[in-house]
Amino acid sequence: MTPQPPPLHIAVDGRYIRANFHDGISRFSANLIAELARLVSHRDDVRLTVLVCNDEQRQRIPFSGPLETFHISPPTSIREPIVAVQVNRLHADVVFSPMQTMGSMGRRYRLVLTIHDLIYYRHPTPPREFNVALRALWRLYHLSWWPQKLLLRGADAVVAVSQTTRELIRRHRLTRRPIFVVPNAAERLAPGPVVPLAARAKKLVYMGSFMPYKNVPTLLNAMTLLPNWELHLMSRVSTHEIARLCALAPHAKLIFHNGCTDTEYGDALTSATALVSASRDEGFGIPLVEAMALGTPIVVSDIPIFREIGGVAALYASPNSPEEFAARIRELEVPAEWAERSSAALIQAQEFSWSRSAEKLLDVLCDVGRTKP
Repeated sequence: MTPQPPPLHIAVDGRYIRANFHDGISRFSANLIAELARLVSHRDDVRLTVLVCNDEQRQRIPFSGPLETFHISPPTSIREPIVAVQVNRLHADVVFSPMQTMGSMGRRYRLVLTIHDLIYYRHPTPPREFNVALRALWRLYHLSWWPQKLLLRGADAVVAVSQTTRELIRRHRLTRRPIFVVPNAAERLAPGPVVPLAARAKKLVYMGSFMPYKNVPTLLNAMTLLPNWELHLMSRVSTHEIARLCALAPHAKLIFHNGCTDTEYGDALTSATALVSASRDEGFGIPLVEAMALGTPIVVSDIPIFREIGGVAALYASPNSPEEFAARIRELEVPAEWAERSSAALIQAQEFSWSRSAEKLLDVLCDVGRTKP
């Protein structure tokens, strides 16, 4: 009788999961790990271990079943370049990281790294909240492609979260490794059926940062052409930034929420006519999926990634034209047009789910993990 081979041992880097609240990488990590755990729990040919640097990270993974963890140093540690020395002790066949910065020196396992976007090579302005030293390092890192190429050289394969990002990786020849697409996704933020237009207000929702590439001034200028509409800006923002933005459009109706819970965000989306974004660049576009999943139409800038995510459901406008944004928003005042866009949004949102993404990722990890070096 031929002996059965041991199960493929997959390790997933969960060290980017935040203890108190999710940012984009944290949410991506936690939800993919949970769905991978559900898939693996039904198989005896795959074993899953989560790399963590504290006990709280396990608690943030929405999976109630047994889940093996393995403690290593945090990704911000000076030991990160040689973190493989610690991971080698796990004897995993393949390791997946939701970032591209995991150290690969001396590894004895297959490695799959992730690139979410290449935004800051085209828009190198660092986040305003960074201190002077970190802002300088940020700019230095994004002055050249070679640090990114060096990191990816240490992997056996690369995951991109969108077709758009994969094409950019290829265009800039960042790696010769195979590139797979594992899309980002989003949770449904409110229960119940779609709220009809008649029960919604003439308000728009913006969810995102206020970095220059997000192009919020185009939205503000569009609001001056929509005197009966409100723009609700949901993200955290400083008092100084609020004053600066209000000065750009003093007659626009702007409501700054300065951060919100998922429940508050869901309530805002189900009471608004549309979600809007004039961003010039993105790696994915999670707010678009969050809105569409609730049947809320989206009016967004006409850029490749938003075409990929919004498909035929979205209304598109030039990121340089407040007038186009205002015109597209006015189209949604027509009940039949709003209803058509709402139905299309629900269908489009079904393209993006954590379970489908986890299935694609598991296929990638099994293929890479079983490939001989």
